[in-house]
Amino acid sequence: MKKILVLLVMALAMLGYAQEGTLKPKFQAFTGALVKLKPAQNGYHKFSLKVEAAPWAFQAIGEVRAPNGDPDLLINALFDGDVYAVLAYVDQTASGTDGQEYNVGLFDMMLYYDEEATSIRNLKFKLLPPANDEWAMGILKDALESGSLIGNVWGGKYDGAITKASANPMDKQKLKSMKKQHASAEESMSDDNDRRSRMKSKAKEEEPVVKKKKKKKVVEEEEEEAPKKKKKKKKKVSSEDECDDPSLSIKEKRRCRMNQR
Repeated sequence: MKKILVLLVMALAMLGYAQEGTLKPKFQAFTGALVKLKPAQNGYHKFSLKVEAAPWAFQAIGEVRAPNGDPDLLINALFDGDVYAVLAYVDQTASGTDGQEYNVGLFDMMLYYDEEATSIRNLKFKLLPPANDEWAMGILKDALESGSLIGNVWGGKYDGAITKASANPMDKQKLKSMKKQHASAEESMSDDNDRRSRMKSKAKEEEPVVKKKKKKKVVEEEEEEAPKKKKKKKKKVSSEDECDDPSLSIKEKRRCRMNQR
């Protein structure tokens, strides 16, 4: 319930910003080498753009038509490096299961042939692991709704931001490097966790030995402090008692007393 309320508040806030014109989109470009195109049917190619390297974990699918309608133009342009994609998104992130932050506020995308925009229809976004939980998908839904209120971002007002993004597109090499850095960070974190785990295990193993030594020390101290028991002294027998010994005869008792005088 709490998560639903938070999403509702976020949605209302984003809609409010969009209506006021203060919600500014951001742009990220990707090289055509990351785009897959199928042969055109009725002038449109089915396309797919899949990116899996933090802060990106999404797939965009749709249909694209070349600026002049040529069914072979875009496919040939992919090999020449003349096609690139530009993603439009709002600054909304979600934490993935790997602990990394991912941009999930996606709402639009455009494919460019050279510097000319194509025509795109039936565009859909799919969030991928590790950033595709219910929370992230809720943010994506809100972003799509807010983006529709912003209107067309591919003409005039945002040309400068789009040009800047397209000057430095994300390519396979950069994504590979990002994945490597991410893997190194995860490995380092894993090593730290293993080190802590070993230290805890070692502490648990040593604990009984320490307790045993401590117990032995306490016992030894108690033994030292304990008062030594005094040996019972034999009761001194008086001379008179000796003469009254029942084993003596009357004559021996009399002689004993005479000797004591």
